Amino acid sequence: MRHPLLSALILVSVSIGTPSLLTACGASQAESRKEQRPPVPVVVTPVIQKTLPIQIRSTGVVEAYSTVAVKSQIGGQLIEVNFKDGQDVKQGDLLFRIDPRPLEAELQQAIANQARNQAQLQQAIANQVRAETTIAQAKANKDRDAAQLKFADFQRKSYDSLYAEGAISRTQAEQFRTNASVSLATVNASGSAIDTTVAAAESTKADIAAAQANLAAGDALIDNARVQLSYTEIYSPVNGKVSSLKVNQGNLVKADDTAPLVTIVQVKPIYVTFTVPEKSLAQVKQYQKRGKLKVQAFIPNDKKPVEGELTFIDSVVDVTTGTVQLKATFANLDDRIAPGQRVDVVLKLAEEPNSISVPTQAIQTGQKGQFVYVVKADSTVEIRPIKVVNTVGNDAAIASGLDVGEKVVVDGQFALSPNAKVEIKEPKK
Repeated sequence: MRHPLLSALILVSVSIGTPSLLTACGASQAESRKEQRPPVPVVVTPVIQKTLPIQIRSTGVVEAYSTVAVKSQIGGQLIEVNFKDGQDVKQGDLLFRIDPRPLEAELQQAIANQARNQAQLQQAIANQVRAETTIAQAKANKDRDAAQLKFADFQRKSYDSLYAEGAISRTQAEQFRTNASVSLATVNASGSAIDTTVAAAESTKADIAAAQANLAAGDALIDNARVQLSYTEIYSPVNGKVSSLKVNQGNLVKADDTAPLVTIVQVKPIYVTFTVPEKSLAQVKQYQKRGKLKVQAFIPNDKKPVEGELTFIDSVVDVTTGTVQLKATFANLDDRIAPGQRVDVVLKLAEEPNSISVPTQAIQTGQKGQFVYVVKADSTVEIRPIKVVNTVGNDAAIASGLDVGEKVVVDGQFALSPNAKVEIKEPKK
């Protein structure tokens, strides 16, 4: 029987003398184990071509189309409120009525004053007509007196000649001289009367102008009184939803008070404001030139998007975030979105036909970037680096790295390594 120590020495000797033999045996066993490794079960899908939309995804905030603070333009007692808190109202609906009686009295007073002004104008016009008649009469009187003066002067000259010839007495001649002097004085008086009546006529013109000015001012007062009276009824300026009432029926309200009577928020249509990276601005503008751009807003826990269109691109880039603000308008006829709500936004720029596409679950990310596992003809896999240019839902558009018809692994990738053998299985339904 061999001693144990002797056996150990022999074994060491053999090991030291035959290293290559041991290495070859180990490699052969490792290769055998590799060949014996079972195939990895995977689910695959072919690389296809399909039309994919070009999109930009973002998050946005819903904003009211307009917010109107309803105030009273006059002071008075609120006697009627025609809506309830939170009610939908339409443009032109009567919201409030303020006691109209004080303003109705002011209107009636203005109308009465205007009637007085009209009467004063008519009186001034009548005075002018009378003055013009007086002027005409004075001119006729002057013409008559001038004719009498001419005749009296003719008689004076005739009788002066007779007196010089001694045919009549001096007394008779003096009588005709006196008659001529009286006629001359009468003509002068007629001229003065004309001047007086002309001055009176000019005065009536001034009276007419003043009465017309009073009449115009009266019209303005009536118009203003009617406008003020119209302010006693307050109508909705827009379609929208009213806030809670700020003042109750029966209270006194002030003209243009700081606090509004109620606020109306217009939500049909409605805005969604969102941002896109600065680098996407040129692309958005380029596609916008081709036509209107559709925008979808996705509400949390609601799979159906709300449809709208891009209506505003800000001209200023936010340097702190490197983004540009955009705004989309939505009809919102079904009231699905409300001001202040946060939504996911998809801006559709265009559609790209014949895009090489694979499901997004096939794409892996490594130290060198994105890649997929491609199944080769011998049922082994290889790592294929790819470049993704667009992602739409579960579809990824591939710019390079794949050809149509190649099969990529979409399930089971985590058990794979380069050149691993795979077994293709049916996807779970």
